[in-house]
Formats: sequence, structure tokens, C-alpha cells
Amino acid sequence: MKIAIIGANGKAGRVLLEELAGRGHALTAIVRNAARTNHETVLEKDAFALSKDDLSGFDVVINAFGAAPGQEQQHVELGQHLIKQLQGTRTRLLVVGGAGSLYVDPEQTIQLADTPEFPDAYLPTAKNQAKNLEDLQQTTDLHWTFISPAAFFDPDGERTGQYQLAHDVLTLNSAGESYVSYRDYAVAVADEVEHHRHDQQRISIVSK
Repeated sequence: MKIAIIGANGKAGRVLLEELAGRGHALTAIVRNAARTNHETVLEKDAFALSKDDLSGFDVVINAFGAAPGQEQQHVELGQHLIKQLQGTRTRLLVVGGAGSLYVDPEQTIQLADTPEFPDAYLPTAKNQAKNLEDLQQTTDLHWTFISPAAFFDPDGERTGQYQLAHDVLTLNSAGESYVSYRDYAVAVADEVEHHRHDQQRISIVSK
């Protein structure tokens, strides 16, 4: 498939690029500074300036954008921009989401970001990513999947190739932890790219 990764030089974007490249897909890294990526196929452009024409040739666009501290509202702004560009097209949008919007109770009344233990430093990102998810859920005529990692999203963890798939409620692994490595998260995202099992849904990923 033809896949574009927005933020391909970020922590998650680089791992996604590596996993999908290893599966033989045709990948384009969308970055503001081409000098910051070694990938050979690059679209050097600000994500907020991407047009329908820029994105029309892709089967899948992955939004792995990471907002700088103090600019967390850009998760919402870029999300709304991508909805506008992709709505009514066959191109699928996959979003690297956060864990803050996952519910911690089966009744789905309390989100992780609203618990006393949630770090204040991560609240702006969590709240803005949750709003991005709300915007997607209220959008029609768009193929999207919002993919939340576990609460502990480990950039240094190993690739086991195994994971558990969940949905809107925070799920624990066999060790009683909400944990997933970037590499196993990338495996799950690549599987969703290839199999398209969760159209217009939020899913979450935790290790086994």
C-alpha cells in the first residue's frame, strides 16, 4: 500500500516507518525538515499546509504528529485540518493517540486523565488528543482509526511481535500493567493498516 506518515521523524513516527518498511509498503515521510530523516521518499511540508492533492495518492495517512509543550492545541487543529482534507475520500486516516482518554471503569464514566494519579504535565496533551478523538467520532464520510497505546508507552522496550487489542477501557497485561513498547505498538498499527478491521473506531494496544 501507499502510506504517508506525518511526523515520521518523531519517536513514534520513526518506529512506524521502520515496521511498515519492513513489510514492503511504499512509504512517504511527511516532515517539515527533510534533513531530519534518512528515508528516501520525503514530502517536505508543514502538516497544516497539506492539501487534498498532497494526500490523494495515499491509501493510508498516519498522523504521528507530536505537539511541542505549550502548543498542545495543535493536536486538535491538525486533526480538524486532516478531517477536512480527507473527508469524502477513500484514503484512511490512522491517528497515533494517547492513553489519557481511555476509561478506567467499565461504565466508561471516568477517563484516565481525570484520575488523581495522572501527571499534570501530560494533561494538556491528553485533553487535546481526547478532543481530536471526539471530532473524529462526530465526523461522517471519513475512514479513520484512533489507536491509543497503554499508559506506559515505552520507547526503549523490545519488539515481541505480540500484543492485546482492546477498545475504550484501559486494559492490563498478564503482569497487571498497562504497558506497551513503541515497537509492539507499531506492529499493531501495521496490522490495522493491512487488515482494516476497525473503521471509525478507537482501539487501544497493550502488551501480552
